[in-house]
Parts: sequence; structure tokens; C-alpha cells
Amino acid sequence: MSSGICQRGEEDEDIHGFLVDDIKKEIRRSSRLRCIKCKKVGASVGCSIKSCRQMVHMPCGLEQEFIFQFTDLFPSFCKKHAPSQSCVSSPSLPLSCSVCLEPIEPVLSYNVLKCPACHGSWFHRNCVQHYAHSAAMFFFKCTLCNNKDQFQQEMLRMGIYIPERDAAWELEENAYEDLLQVYQHCDAVKCHSHKGRKYSSQSGYFEIVRCKLCGSRGTHRKCSNLKLYESDWICTDCKAAVEGKSELSELNIIIYTCSIKCIQYILNCSSSSSLSLFSRQYVPATSPELLMDLAHQISQQQSTEVLVEDDDGVMEAALRVLRQSDFNPCCTLSVKFSQDKHSNNIRNQRRFLRCLVSKLQMSEIFEGPDRSKNLALSSKALRDDLYFEVGSLLALSLVHGGPPVGFFSPALYHSLFNYPTNYRPTLQDLGDTTFAHKIRQIAEAKSMKELRMAMQSASQYLEAAGCWRKIRELSEKDMLVEDVLNFYLIIRLQLPLQRFREGLRTLGLFEQVQMCTEAFHSVFCGPVERLTAESVMELFTVRFSEEKEQQEKENTTDLLTFTTATDLAPSIGFHPTPSISFFSSPDPSCAFPQSHCDANHLFLPIQPSYELFKKHLDYTVCQFSVMQDI
Repeated sequence: MSSGICQRGEEDEDIHGFLVDDIKKEIRRSSRLRCIKCKKVGASVGCSIKSCRQMVHMPCGLEQEFIFQFTDLFPSFCKKHAPSQSCVSSPSLPLSCSVCLEPIEPVLSYNVLKCPACHGSWFHRNCVQHYAHSAAMFFFKCTLCNNKDQFQQEMLRMGIYIPERDAAWELEENAYEDLLQVYQHCDAVKCHSHKGRKYSSQSGYFEIVRCKLCGSRGTHRKCSNLKLYESDWICTDCKAAVEGKSELSELNIIIYTCSIKCIQYILNCSSSSSLSLFSRQYVPATSPELLMDLAHQISQQQSTEVLVEDDDGVMEAALRVLRQSDFNPCCTLSVKFSQDKHSNNIRNQRRFLRCLVSKLQMSEIFEGPDRSKNLALSSKALRDDLYFEVGSLLALSLVHGGPPVGFFSPALYHSLFNYPTNYRPTLQDLGDTTFAHKIRQIAEAKSMKELRMAMQSASQYLEAAGCWRKIRELSEKDMLVEDVLNFYLIIRLQLPLQRFREGLRTLGLFEQVQMCTEAFHSVFCGPVERLTAESVMELFTVRFSEEKEQQEKENTTDLLTFTTATDLAPSIGFHPTPSISFFSSPDPSCAFPQSHCDANHLFLPIQPSYELFKKHLDYTVCQFSVMQDI
């Protein structure tokens, strides 16, 4: 876990790949560093956030609630910057640790963890660590839902060490020896075997037949008057229990019944990892329903004031609010533009979130073509923790009613949420860069000479990715390109991806996306569809008048344009549902359309002609556009 050392050797070289010379250098480096806990020198472990200077000895770090991740580059995080979990739904009571079965308080902390898949399995940190050490990588899974991949990734993220070996019980010598033995004893009242009650022939009258219910009683066929072809036999204890004439005590009957039920439960669980015997909260299938579920956390009574100069200052204003020590993402955003004389909060909020998503797409942590961005590796962004902040702002935008993200590349979405599970990065994910051009030359090489020339041209990139190697056949180029793409788009970005995921956990968004990755794919990867006359009309509920004569006038009104505070439908949908109603005016020449953005409601005047209606509607739209530009 030391911050200044890495495995430069092979696994069997020196000390598990850590070279002796490197270890000595790390000892000299850490001899000048003082531990924040014991105040002694030799503190070799530091927080992986570059701006954080906390150093500890590893035992002291455990006492200080450091999280040590036993994966990738073995990063460590102090209590302030440590990854955390979020609870998207209220846990059902009573709760107990799924390992030790002792009561547990359902409050996520350093010592209390939960399963990211089912959200119903809670653990003490020490309990789940003992469980991981025993079950190891091949058998470590959620004790409730049997999820393995997602559960292991989450536990590694939260600092649980999972040994890369078989389970401890599989490594014990003769661990299953007892399972190879069967019951071999005749329990008949009178045994007719001259060779004793433990003798069993291969077949015939003196072959021992075991009870088909319990298997813990046996008899020779001869001793129980069974025929040669009969193999079904029930002992007297089981027969009495089945017929209700048991002489067993009531406690034994209860134990017997519970044992049968437990066996059935274990068999059912092993046959289907998706079995759920417990009540689970229903998870909506569409992204708007999921986002609306998260939006219930937002308090309408408390608000956070966001002061914005203009559209160009949206990003700075959002970061300024996010970095406030008392910032609460569950508060309503009260947005005010300094040059806007109108104080419609819904309209300002939608304008703010629309501009914010546009600015985030152009931030320094992303690279690649428009609408297909990947994370860029930036030491400055890591030092400033900008990956976390951008992820948090995207989560805030979606839950608070902002537009779809729409600019993630398929590779980035896969790296974050592992969807689609069989996705492999392609050259299109690199965009139009010098690096992409050189790798594309390798992929398009048609001879070994062209391949060697292309590899030589890209030698610096291949060496940095650890992919510089001898190629003996032209067919090996595909594996080379795949390795380079994996390194460039996934492996080298592990720390940025991790901090970006942490930001997306704001308001529980990341967990919800993980539960319904397919439903959210269009939200993050687009394409983003602009509102059209047809799509707007599909959103509306038209409220006609009750009088038939009035309805006839309203039906003749042809709606071509709708005035809204946004040109993009929010990912969360419109709430309340957009609606239209009509009104009559004594003087039609002074009747103009009116909109109430707070209620998503449009009031349309009944005009004597379509020309007059269109003229007034065009005027209203133009006035609105002018105010927006101002």
C-alpha cells in the first residue's frame, strides 16, 4: 500500500514482484514522513488525492478509517476523501448483519456496508472481510441475492480485500471425505446376516438399503422382507412422522420439519441466483420513473441560491455552489441570472441546467468528438478533484430536472456501468486524434512490412501502454489494437473513472443507473431529441370546455408552435404533465397566448381566424426569444 512503490517485477521475482531496490528506496523516502496518528516517522501510505497530504502507517490508517483498495494501483484514501455508499430506498426492518446475523443499524458508514445490487443485504465491515477471506474470489458473493460481479467490485471499492484463490474450505485436506461415506448398518430389529449388521453385498438380499427420506437408517432386504427389485424403503421413525403417529418428541418433529424446509430453500437458492424470497421494492423500468423516484429526496421548503452572471458563467456558478461547505444536494435550486429582470424560477432553473450540461461537455475532463466523449487524463483535474465535481453536477442536473446528458461515448458508458457487458472498445471511440490515426494504421496494415512501419510510428504510445512487443503474424495485430484500446480508454483512467463514479453517486443516481443500465443508456449516450411540434403535442393533455358550442371553436384552432422554457425534454419528464386550456376575450385583437411554466400549462385564446391566432402566437414567441437573449 506504500504510495511510492509499484510492482515492476514478475509475480515470482523478489517479494511478489516488488523489487528489493525499490523497497529500500521507499524506506528511505518514508523515513522523512511523519504519521498523522502516532506522530512517528516511516509513514509510507498517503491519500491518493494529490491535494491531500495525510500520511499514515498502515495499522494507524486502519484506526483512522483509511480505505485501502486492493486492486489496480492499490490506492488509499483518507476519511475525508474515502469512497462512500448511498441508500436509494428505506431499508426494511428489522435488519441484521447478513454474515453474523447480529442486529445492525442501517446507517451507512465506515463500519457498515451494503450490497449494491439488492440493497437488502447489510454487513459489518469486519464480518464481510472475514467472509471474503474465507470465500475468496471464486465464492465471494452477496449472501442474499447471490450477485457476484457487482458485489465484488463494490467491496473492493470500499476497501475489502478479496484473495485471488479458491475458498478456504476447498483447500482443506480431505475436507469432503465424510461426503464419500454412506450409511452402512442394518437397523432391523432382527438382523439375518451371518456376517454382521455392517455387511453389505453388491446386490441381493443382503445389500443394505437406506431410508429414502432421511438416509440415516438402513436394512438388509432380507431383514425387512423386501423383494430383490425393491429399493424404496422408509425407516420406522420417518414412517411414523409421515403418518402422524410418531413417538418422537414435539421438539424432534419441529427440528425434522425445519431441516426439510432448509434443504428445500438451499436447493432453490442454488438453482437460481435471481430468486427473491424477501419483499423487494419495485424498480420502475423507465429512466423518467427512476429519476422521479430520486427526485422525492428534494425538499421544496429548503433552497440553495445560485447566482449566475450570464450563460457563460454557468459552470463557475455551479462549481462555486458545489464547493460550499454547507451545500446540500437535496435542496431546491433557486437560480437567478443577474441580467434577467424576470424571476421565474422554473424557467431560470431549466435554462441554467441546459447551459450547465452544455458547458460540462466542453470541460477539460472530456475529450473526443461531440456527442461521443471519453474521459481525458488530466493531472490538474485529478489534483483539483474535478472528475468528482463534474460527476456530481451531472447527477444534480438529471435529478433536478435537467436535460439528458447525451454526450457519453459507448466506451465511457461501459467503463462506468459495465453495459453492454460484452462491449469492446473500438477505434471510433478514440475520435479524430493523432494517437487514433497511428493506431488506425496498425489496424489497417495489410502486410507485415506495413504493420512494422505502423508500429514503429506509434512506438511511444505502445511503450507507454506496455504493448510494445514482437509481432510474428499479421493476425496478431487485432489483439495488439484491442490491448492498446483497453489501456487508453479503461486501464489508465481507473482513478479518474473512480472519482467520476463517486460524483455520480450524488443523490443515489449511480446506484439507480446500475440497476437499470439499459433504460439509462439513451439518457447518457443520446442522441438527444429536440422538441418538435409533433412531440410537444404528444406531451399535452388538452382541456376542452364543457359547452359543445365552445368545443367546436376550440377544435378549429390549429396549434403549430408551443412556447416553453426549454427546447429539450428533461430526462425526468415534465411534472405536472403539460396541458392546454382555452379562454375567450371580449376583444380578440388584444388576446395573446399565456404560459405558466410552474404548472407546465399553456392558455390559448380563441380567435375568429387562424391568421389572427398565428400572428399573436408568433409575436409572443418572438418576445420570449428576445427576453431569453437579453
